[in-house]
Amino acid sequence: MPANQKMLIIGTRSSELALRQAHQVQAALEARGISSELKTYKTVGDKRLDEPLSAIGAKGLFTKELESDLADGIVQLCVHSFKDLPTENPRGLEVVALLRREDPRDVLIVNPIVGAATLDELPPGTRVGTSSLRRRAQLLAARPDVEVIELRGNVPTRVRKVDEGLAHAAILAAAGLHRLGIAQRITAYLDAPAWLPAAGQGAIAIQIRADDDETRALVAPLGDPDTMIDATAERAFLAALEGGCQVPIGALTVREGSGRVLHGFIADVKGTRALRGQAEIDPAAPARGGARLADELRRRGATEILESLRAASSLPAPQPE
Repeated sequence: MPANQKMLIIGTRSSELALRQAHQVQAALEARGISSELKTYKTVGDKRLDEPLSAIGAKGLFTKELESDLADGIVQLCVHSFKDLPTENPRGLEVVALLRREDPRDVLIVNPIVGAATLDELPPGTRVGTSSLRRRAQLLAARPDVEVIELRGNVPTRVRKVDEGLAHAAILAAAGLHRLGIAQRITAYLDAPAWLPAAGQGAIAIQIRADDDETRALVAPLGDPDTMIDATAERAFLAALEGGCQVPIGALTVREGSGRVLHGFIADVKGTRALRGQAEIDPAAPARGGARLADELRRRGATEILESLRAASSLPAPQPE
């Protein structure tokens, strides 16, 4: 490390998966001759494990504490799962890079005693665990005969709960299982566009202070341009629908031929009413395609779904600009 270059302090959650992601950023920095150390945090979402995420209700459940210290200069950068970040950065903060994306799909894990190899093979009445309204809605739309139960905790905890029979099966992100080295536990991958993940799922985000040009110069080269294009389109779709953990919304940009196509959906929490669509993405303006798809779904009834969700869960109405 050059004598005039300070040690970078990286903010990260303290879960095993979050640490794996932060170490991935550390290794990429080290390969460029940049030293760093980690500062770990437990967030509101980590502490309130006895409540459904949708019931806690605040934005930034897994990011707020890190972002506060970043804004105060206590850390120089934060490492997040991109899907955990609210679509609007706090004032003065910026996501400057996304690492090359892991597999963005959701997966099914099943207790071996159930004997099912796919979602369709789950016996009626199977208890399937998830803390995500998006996964709940898609699951009930595909399999209204299963029982969806709340399943919180880090990835190893949720896998253990399936092993112990507290849930017969669970739906998780493929990226987490891959990064933890337990991909062998995956029973089936849930493929797009029939099943859509969270916007930005599988991408690791590096967030800095917008005015910190020194840190920007060090970490921006770690970013993967293709991941940024794809995830930007997905997050623009999410933002245009004012979505968060209390709204069942999924999005994924896929390659079709020589182009990119964004697939998106919004549903009610029971999956009884769902809207799906797709839009071609211009790599030079990916956010435009995400907003266009959101506008299309609003014309087809997404606004009514959002209004019903707000009425049922006391979601705040969008504020005028």
